[in-house]
Amino acid sequence: MATEIDESERSDLDIWERFKEDDEAETDVSEADIIVTLIGMKLAREGIEFVFNATPDECVNCRMRSSCTNLDEGRRYRIVKVRSGTGHDCPIHDGGVIAVEVVEPTIRAAIDSKNCFDRSKIVFNPKNCRFVDCRFREFCFPPGLIIGDKYTILNVLGDLQDSCMDERSLKVVELKRAL
Repeated sequence: MATEIDESERSDLDIWERFKEDDEAETDVSEADIIVTLIGMKLAREGIEFVFNATPDECVNCRMRSSCTNLDEGRRYRIVKVRSGTGHDCPIHDGGVIAVEVVEPTIRAAIDSKNCFDRSKIVFNPKNCRFVDCRFREFCFPPGLIIGDKYTILNVLGDLQDSCMDERSLKVVELKRAL
C-alpha cells in the first residue's frame, strides 16, 4: 500500500533524490589516477565502489600481500576495469582474487556553505551532529573521505539549507582528493 507524502516531506525527498550518487562511471579518468590491485573474484565488477579496510592477519605471510594491500585504508575506490587473466588463491576471498584497475571517485558531501566555491580547496573537517538518524547524514559523513585530508570542490550541486536538522547552512558538493 502506498503512503501519501505530505508537502512538508516532499522537499526533503526531492533533495535526497537529486543528490544521490549516479551509477555512471566517471569518464574523466587519467592513467596516472589508475591503481592496479587485487580484489575478490566475487566482488570484481566494473563500477563497484568500496572502502578499503585494514589488512587481515591472514595476509601477513601471503606472497600477494603487496598487490592486495597497496590501497590507502579508509579511502573509497571504484573499479574501472577488471583485467583478464588468471585468479590467485586467497585465504580470505572465496574463489580467489583477480587484478583490477581502481580510481578514487568523486564523492558527494555536505559542507558549510561559506566554503563552497567551484575549484576551491578545503580540508575535510565535518562538525559533530547530534542527529544520528538524519536522512542526510551520509552527505555530512560520507564513507571514504578522511578527516584532515585536502579536497578540491569540483562542483557545487545545491543547498541543504532548509533540510539540515541541526539548522546549518550546507551545500552538497562533489569532492576529489587534492594530491
